[in-house]
Amino acid sequence: MRLASTKTAALLCGGLLLALSIPANAAVDAKLLDMLKANGQITASQYTELQAELAKDQKEKQIAQQAQQETNEQIAATAKKTTELSSFDQKLAWAAKTQFKGDVRVRHETVKIDGEQGVNGGRDKDRDRIRARLGAYTEINSQVDTGIRIATGGSDDARSTNQDQDNYFDKKQIWLDLGYIDYHPDQIKNLHVIGGKMLQPWVSMGDVIWDSDINPEGLAVTYKYPLGGSAELFGSLGNYNLKDNVDGDGVQFRHDLRLTSGQLGTRFSVTDNLKLTLGGSVYAYQNDKDSRCPTSGTVTTPCALAVNGNSADNQFRLYEGFAQADIGGLAVPLAFYGQYVKNNDAVTDQDTAWLVGAKSKVFGFNLDYNYRDIQRNAVVGAFTDSDFANGTTGSRGHKFKVGYDIDKNFALGATYFLTKADFSSRTQRDANTNTLQLDAEAKF
Repeated sequence: MRLASTKTAALLCGGLLLALSIPANAAVDAKLLDMLKANGQITASQYTELQAELAKDQKEKQIAQQAQQETNEQIAATAKKTTELSSFDQKLAWAAKTQFKGDVRVRHETVKIDGEQGVNGGRDKDRDRIRARLGAYTEINSQVDTGIRIATGGSDDARSTNQDQDNYFDKKQIWLDLGYIDYHPDQIKNLHVIGGKMLQPWVSMGDVIWDSDINPEGLAVTYKYPLGGSAELFGSLGNYNLKDNVDGDGVQFRHDLRLTSGQLGTRFSVTDNLKLTLGGSVYAYQNDKDSRCPTSGTVTTPCALAVNGNSADNQFRLYEGFAQADIGGLAVPLAFYGQYVKNNDAVTDQDTAWLVGAKSKVFGFNLDYNYRDIQRNAVVGAFTDSDFANGTTGSRGHKFKVGYDIDKNFALGATYFLTKADFSSRTQRDANTNTLQLDAEAKF
């Protein structure tokens, strides 16, 4: 009897060990229970009890497996969503680092020139004009920016982006106004290397040399060096393309009409209420003696540097000094500015130009006034201010400007040029040349 009991216990233990060693499978476990019962190794009550435990265990395993499967599916879905979002973010990263800027200006302009009544090809004007510009400026990475801007214009004239409202509602022309790459290495703070068609990289205290719409093309380097406090040095160097093979002798750079520029200046505070900006520039042209307007055939605008009052054979190496004083601590802000220019390569002694001006803000009105005297060959006629004296050299007079911001990014303005000019009129020298501009401008 004891031997039988020992044998039964051994078989039962062996069966249980077998059950534990077999992978969790309901069919296998149920079959094992049936075998133990058939061999008399477990009683009916034991069979019923073990069968219930087996069913409970299988149910718990199924629930655990289902939960694990759901967790895995959730993890996979989350990972997929994260990957998709990351890919989406990467595709749209440029948009987050891109700014769109532009402006629209509507202008009424009246030009009155002695002896140039606006009939039969006269130069007097009474017209409405528009200007529209749109630019996209993108941070490519921490060291590279780029910019592209398009603008209206009646022609490819470098000095104007205005378009007359004329010609039976025709479509208006769009030109590439900017297209550049700006490299500013992290290792040298405030250094910029700019290539392409760019904004003017130099500081201008007036528009005697450069019309504000001129955007030079070539390669420039600008740099600012802090001196401590609010003082700094600033400077620029550049080499710019104007006309390939201007002398007709070859395609190498030495045969091109080119401009080399250099500028050095400083900004500093004399007192808490007086800040000064001082500087000097040189603008030297190569092969400008070979830049001539054709005497026949199609004539482009401009066809040469020496136009709009310059002597036909004039050459250019311009030296400029400029300054500005900003005065604080007054009832209104006040600034005085000026520039002096000498053309060292002029063919005559009519080789200097100067400008002095002042600006302020009173009761919300932005006020600007300057007087200038530009001798015939002092500056490049193709690039000087296109509005003063109808864009000609050999001129002198006043510029009055007032503007008022009537709402955010929306302003009204008026500019009046009261001048005398030697070359704006085809009938007389020292001719009155007066221009009134009324503007409404929206920026975004």
